[in-house]
Order: sequence, then structure tokens, then C-alpha cells
Amino acid sequence: MNEGLRNDWTLEEIYEIYNQPVLELVYRAAHIHRQYNDTGEVQVCTLLSIKTGGCTEDCAYCPQAARYHTGVNVQALMKKDEVLEYAQKAKDAGSTRFCMGAAWREVRDNRDFDKVIEMVKGVNELGMEVCCTLGMLNEYQAARLAEAGLYAYNHNLDTSSEYYDEIITTRTYDDRLQTLENVRKAGVSVCCGGIIGLGEKKEDRMKMLHTLCTMPEHPESVPINALVPVQGTPLADRPRVDIWDMVRMIATARILMPASMVRLSAGRAEMSVAEQAFCFMAGANSIFAGEKLLTTPNPSFDDDMAMFDLLGLKPREAFKDEKVVC
Repeated sequence: MNEGLRNDWTLEEIYEIYNQPVLELVYRAAHIHRQYNDTGEVQVCTLLSIKTGGCTEDCAYCPQAARYHTGVNVQALMKKDEVLEYAQKAKDAGSTRFCMGAAWREVRDNRDFDKVIEMVKGVNELGMEVCCTLGMLNEYQAARLAEAGLYAYNHNLDTSSEYYDEIITTRTYDDRLQTLENVRKAGVSVCCGGIIGLGEKKEDRMKMLHTLCTMPEHPESVPINALVPVQGTPLADRPRVDIWDMVRMIATARILMPASMVRLSAGRAEMSVAEQAFCFMAGANSIFAGEKLLTTPNPSFDDDMAMFDLLGLKPREAFKDEKVVC
């Protein structure tokens, strides 16, 4: 089987990769990871919720949905100076990518979006890769963000197209794919992955990876999230995701998309250093750092830097070997 960059993977090939003995899977993924990436470096990203709560969507996992009672207080859009202060602190702590998230269903052409454009310009001027996750975008909005200096846009698929309606009914899978296409057209790099532990079958996980790895261009970043159950949401009682499920997902993503950044994302606060080390060995080369991921817990910068020191890892520098966005 050709281990190079491919966009023609079949589901049968993905099943074969995912279901092989886990140590053999990790060995194969580690070998490919070494071919395409510097295994001694990890991209450190920071995610800030710039507008929290009150979202009209019904994503079953999300504490920011207005219809659920999760204790998340609705907060208006932050001010630019506050965001830039937070970005500077993240940069000083070692982050090279700064992602701003707003609990919107879609971007609207209003004053709040104008403010986000100014935030993008400001973070870009700090010398950080600036990313946004704002919900659905049209072509015009994606072009405006690109012009402001946006480096990446996050818009996750969450799960397979077949299981999607069990998790979200307020938008379609095609809506998500259209936003990703608009981002691509604007010349912005794509950050797109999903969540495991939603009650899906393992076949749904593989089908989601199939959708990602058969795109005309692989997403430059692929976040792999473990569900963090939140009281008040429909998925509050889901069990913790098994570490070996995370390892399998990361290793399979690495084999299918060798040159992409595979991000060990939500759920990391529940993992030991040894478990995270196994994920890095399996091909993860990106993390979110900082004590919160939007509204859920995450390891602190100090804990992560201590882990890096123990494992002999270093933060990846900004804009390294990545295409420049015009």
C-alpha cells in the first residue's frame, strides 16, 4: 500500500488500518510521522472564547447551547484590547497559534464581525498564526477574514455524515462542508476534525476520517477531540473515552494524512503524561494549551511545559513550513 499523500483512500483500507493490533498501528503511524514531520516538536495553540454562550444550535455535546442549562453564563463579544492582551500572554507562554471562538451559528455581516476582523489584524501583527471558529461562513466573509490576515479557520465535522443527525439537527453536514469549501476558496488553511465518545460506532469514526482524507486537499490541521461530558447537555452521562480509542484515532489520522497537524485536543485534562506521550508517539504533533478550551478544563501552560521538558519536546515555531496566506 502506498504510504504517501493520497486523497483516494477507500473505507475498506481505513477499516484495515484502524482495526490492526494497536501496537502495530502505532509503530506504522510513528514511522510515517517521522517521514513527514519533526517528531521532536509540537505546535502549541491557545483557544479563547471571545463570545460565550447563547448559541441557537442544538449540538448535543455543547455547554454553550442556549437551550441547555449548563451553568455557562452568556457573555458578549470581548473587546479587542482584552483579546490582544490574552494573545500576548499566550505568546509569552509559548503559544504560536491563537484561535478565537465565538458561540455563533453563523457569521453575520454586522458590527460584531467588523470587530472580529480587527481582532484578526491585531493578533496577526503579534506574529502569531491567527485562527477563528465562528460557525458557518459564506465566501465573502471568508475572503474578508483572509484579507485581514486570518491563517486558519476551524470548522469540525464532529462525526460521520450518517450519525450527524443524532448529534445536531439545526444545520446539515453539507452546511459544514460548504463552509470548508468557502474557507479553501479564500486561501485560508483548514482546521477540521471531530469528536469521539458521542455514542457513535467505531465505523462512524472511520467514516469521518474518510471524509477528511478524501477531500481535494487534506485539512492542514486535524483536531481529535474526546468528549468532555457537561452536566445539562444530552451527552452528560457518556463515559470517558478510552485512551486506546484516542490513540487509534490519532494513529489512523496520521497514516491517512501524513503531512497534516494532528491535534490532541479536548479531553487532554483527563489524560496522564504517559497517555499523552503515547498519543505523541502515534502521530499527534499539536495541542491546545491554557487552562480552558472555550468552557471546559484543560492542562495549564506550566503543566504542559513540564511535560515537554520530560518528553524532550519543543514548541513548533509559528508559520514553519506552512503556506503563506495572502
